[in-house]
Amino acid sequence: MSEENKTGMTRRDLLGNSIKVAAVGSLAGMGVSPMVVGGGVLTAATALPLAAMASGTAEVPPGQLDEYYGFWSGGHSGEVRVLGLPSMRELMRIPVFNRESATGWGLTNESKKILSEGLTPETKEFLHKQGMVSYDHGDTHHPRMSYTDGSYDGRYLYINDKSNTRIARIRLDIMKTDKVLEIPNAHAIHGLRLQRYPKTGYVFCNSEMRIPMPNNGHDMTDPKKYTCVFSAVDGETMKMAWQVMVSGNLDNCDADYKGKYAISTCYNSEEGVTLAEMTASPSDHVVIFNIQAIEAAVKAGKVAIHNGVAVVDGRKEAKSPFTRYIPIANNPHDANAAPDGKYVIVSGKLSPTVYVIEWDKVDELFEGKIGEKDVIVANPEIGLGPLHTTFDGRGNAYTSVFLDSQIVKWNIDDAIRQAKGEKVNPVRQKLDVHYQVGHTNASMAESKDADGKWLVALCKFSKDRFLNVGPLKPENDQLIDISGDEMKLVHDGPTFAEPHDAIIVHKSKVNPVEVYNKDDPMFADLHALAKSDGLELGKDSKVIRDEKTKKVRVYMLSHAPTFSMTDFSVKKGDEVTVIITNIDDVVDLTHGFTMVGHNVCMEIGPQATASVTFKADRAGVWYYYCQWFCHALHMEMQGRMLVEA
Repeated sequence: MSEENKTGMTRRDLLGNSIKVAAVGSLAGMGVSPMVVGGGVLTAATALPLAAMASGTAEVPPGQLDEYYGFWSGGHSGEVRVLGLPSMRELMRIPVFNRESATGWGLTNESKKILSEGLTPETKEFLHKQGMVSYDHGDTHHPRMSYTDGSYDGRYLYINDKSNTRIARIRLDIMKTDKVLEIPNAHAIHGLRLQRYPKTGYVFCNSEMRIPMPNNGHDMTDPKKYTCVFSAVDGETMKMAWQVMVSGNLDNCDADYKGKYAISTCYNSEEGVTLAEMTASPSDHVVIFNIQAIEAAVKAGKVAIHNGVAVVDGRKEAKSPFTRYIPIANNPHDANAAPDGKYVIVSGKLSPTVYVIEWDKVDELFEGKIGEKDVIVANPEIGLGPLHTTFDGRGNAYTSVFLDSQIVKWNIDDAIRQAKGEKVNPVRQKLDVHYQVGHTNASMAESKDADGKWLVALCKFSKDRFLNVGPLKPENDQLIDISGDEMKLVHDGPTFAEPHDAIIVHKSKVNPVEVYNKDDPMFADLHALAKSDGLELGKDSKVIRDEKTKKVRVYMLSHAPTFSMTDFSVKKGDEVTVIITNIDDVVDLTHGFTMVGHNVCMEIGPQATASVTFKADRAGVWYYYCQWFCHALHMEMQGRMLVEA
């Protein structure tokens, strides 16, 4: 008999309990009474998940729709994923920074333009030498929806790319990326949050790595001349607004509900470059940004200009009106604004505590009436490795605790009372999750309309939760019911690398169209091109050849189950641009265009137009076909490109 069977415990039990053994001291210090079960240490809350798993409260029967959209970052897949909640069904993958063969993202002319037009001139030159138009991968972290007066307005979703220092905007009416911007003067955009009031407004971006400014090969060996920048991007135009130089490495950020302040956590206040240097100090800080003061300086021209961006100096030694530095424990991680607009919670990461900062006290701080530490109104002990906090709209906060592998529910008002000396324990419950949870987010919790129904825990490891698929394991997204007094774990979901963060939005806030508007501005360039060729886009089919340039444009229509042109001829070496309009106006009738042997594949939605350009360098007969199933005669929807030797 195995050791597992002798004890009646699985390896999973042993792993979970060993983590809790390490946390006993912290639990006892918070007044939580542990009990011993099977040789391990458990809290009363750990008995909940198994019972809740059997409740089926997350089930959405066939034919019924989910109540919420979930927007998941895809991590180093470079995409955004759309889920339905509470079913946790994956509905769509939106390519953003990645190449995506099903839709042709990164291959079509339209997507190439979006991916390249927001790059800096230096990057464009670098990529051109590599034979590339844009980067073909990304590392997405923090999806956030646009706001009006602190409520989600369903217009846009913004997402960062840490690996190539970019952000992108997704139009939620069509669930497609429409803008990409590389952030100048920055290095590795990590934290991304949005201005909530009066609307979005600014997109706030944290540059995580410190670099010289300009980063042109000078001052490379003197880290004291490196700097990080906090960036504000105009979310409507997707153009740079301004930047602030700061001390330390910026991590995560958030903004208030009055449009006055933003806040960023910082590690490496030592401003070192090795692990030993970056962790030498027992404390780091958060930086609070005074948006109105920065805007006034920009308007008055009291700024430096770096790579065309207005930059102000908000570093600690500058003692500027733009920033204030709040000292806290070493290596803080996230800052999360509570939906009541009163507080922002900062997670300690290497400290077992979180910090409650009161926004109204920040006014007094900038007025010089109080000191930096006076804005902190509570510092409750939560557990080992607090990372991220979310909210239920009922005064409770939920913090992910990485080392303890738990979600901790605690009450903000009780934490403040405890800080004032009252004998009260703010911790309501600790719920085991599996394993090593990172981000957590509750339904509507990033807005003033937090409704306290569902919470997701994005666990970094799944280990033995699912069938073995080899050394590379899936991660584990877990759904938790927070509608009652006790949290209940109701769903495990394997997911491919690496959902870093997610938001949950009620379906009433998102209203996508089902058929494109053929006159949408996104098709304007193609309309203009067709007009210059004497054609009407979506009406005419024709091959236009320029003998001097050896460029061929093929205008075509798709209508299930045929292309309007079943063959066309070109000459070997021609540059061929195929422009297709899907004239079907039926919901869910997407067409595609794949050219065999030419690395060409693209999607054309109902009433949409798309184009792709390639070289016809191979003589012979080359078939093209529709790769999106559209009709009973789908297999017969094909044609031939005849390439003359």
